[in-house]
Amino acid sequence: MRISMALTDYSVPGGPAELARHLAGVARAAEDAGLDTVWVTDHLVQGDPADNPDEAMLEAYTTLGFLAAQTRTVRLGAMVTPVTYRQPSVLVKAVTTLDVLSGGRAWFGVGAGYHKAEAQTMGLPLPPVAERFDRLDELLRLALHMWSGDDTPFPGRYHRLDRAVCSPPPLSRPHPPILVGGMGEQRTLRLVARYADACNLFDIPDGGRTLRHKLETLAEHCRTQGRDVDDIEVTVSTRLEPGETPEAFTRRCQALRELGAEHVVVLADGLWTEQAVGVLADVVESLGRRR
Repeated sequence: MRISMALTDYSVPGGPAELARHLAGVARAAEDAGLDTVWVTDHLVQGDPADNPDEAMLEAYTTLGFLAAQTRTVRLGAMVTPVTYRQPSVLVKAVTTLDVLSGGRAWFGVGAGYHKAEAQTMGLPLPPVAERFDRLDELLRLALHMWSGDDTPFPGRYHRLDRAVCSPPPLSRPHPPILVGGMGEQRTLRLVARYADACNLFDIPDGGRTLRHKLETLAEHCRTQGRDVDDIEVTVSTRLEPGETPEAFTRRCQALRELGAEHVVVLADGLWTEQAVGVLADVVESLGRRR
């Protein structure tokens, strides 16, 4: 089982002047711990409903570029980028650039988006749900087109490219792994089955009922698409509770693995510290699988 961490809180004691030092230390600790990926949330204002929306938030891809320079082996990605927040070709270029400059360590994490208050605050588009999923489908097709090396025009419904140029190409082969986030059965999981290398589901405390059902739905979509569901990495987001011991969290990871999870993405209750990363290091050791 892979263990990763997700950065969602940037309210560092000492303020902005300490942020770079703090992030570098946490990312290096994550790498030393054998974590698979350092994920960052892709919001422009604080998106955690448990936090004050005026708390510190960093732009995702600038942050990922900084983290790439501070690390050597840990993978890097956004969990996840809303489809309407950036022009698709610019987003694909940003992920490609991250992949090239990090030595092939980038994920492409995307979703339909949901945060109406954030969009209104920052003057960003948030079309109706159906249109967002149509745009997500088109973004995924565009990314694969650009990464294929085919620079012919891309005649999308929402975006038309005269030449789908992507130079330099990504180092990851055949392309950076695609993760589609969300649990919607009609659109999200169908897009996972059609395009993605990984999905991201949520750890809902109902004895695994929801997670089993979502994975059964994903398997059905894969059958319809003529695809092997085992080709899709199942990631599950969960939270490390305050004071939770490595032993207790290891048991939770083992239970998620029995349900079908292959990759646990861990959120902290507040700011990640090197000490909290140490808990995950013990979990990685207990599970017997380092990156």
